[in-house]
Amino acid sequence: MNILDRIIATKKTELVLRKGLLPIGVLERFPFFNRPTVSLVSSLRSGERTGIIAEFKRKSPSKGIINDRTPLQDVVEAYQLYGASAISILTDESYFGGSNDDLLQAREWVSIPLLRKEFIVDEYQLLEAKAIGADIILLIAACLKPQEVSDLARTAHQLGLEVLLELHAEEELGHVCDEVDLIGINNRDLKTFTVDLDRSVAMAEKLGSGKPRIAESGINGPGQVKFFRNAGFSGFLIGENFMKETDPGKAFRTFVNEIQVDQ
Repeated sequence: MNILDRIIATKKTELVLRKGLLPIGVLERFPFFNRPTVSLVSSLRSGERTGIIAEFKRKSPSKGIINDRTPLQDVVEAYQLYGASAISILTDESYFGGSNDDLLQAREWVSIPLLRKEFIVDEYQLLEAKAIGADIILLIAACLKPQEVSDLARTAHQLGLEVLLELHAEEELGHVCDEVDLIGINNRDLKTFTVDLDRSVAMAEKLGSGKPRIAESGINGPGQVKFFRNAGFSGFLIGENFMKETDPGKAFRTFVNEIQVDQ
């Protein structure tokens, strides 16, 4: 069993407990449940911000502890201040050290779009996402069938959520459907955690036009952002590069300044 299989098995067990603790009727009474969401697609197409989806992540299965010291509020407020187009919040606790409360609190502090970075396998998690203030949800092709992607994306739209579909292998191109809003291509293989930066460009050439493309993982320099932008990508999901620093917000500001100089 690879790491992704273990994560999904754990997630399904957790969901049984969460559904009992927070039934759908309770989620629907959360203050943010009826909140109008903010569009990441519109943000990317406007070109008014950096295109970077900056991530808050405490740890990962491949790296262990990345940063469990810097306060969430300091990080997300800096990300917004210095031009992030959106913020990705890891809500998985067992493997990434996150929680739904992280996203719920971040929603109080920032107004830009929030992506719930989670391993979604059940419609219940979409209702959770809406209740805690997310604007976008992530669907990972590697742990879903094409019909499941379509069904979950359709439900997400009914809730006002945008959908980022993540691919990491060419055989997953069949998961792309009309219902998803953005296509993310992960440079990191979720089963082996090896990184190949050419993956995004090679796969992007096989995608049709129309949906914003997001390059994910392994981006650690402004030159790579320029490379992906020239290849037709409008978004760049970056987390570890900032979170590994003592001051992630300062690291993000420096990165943005370097991008602007490089342009």
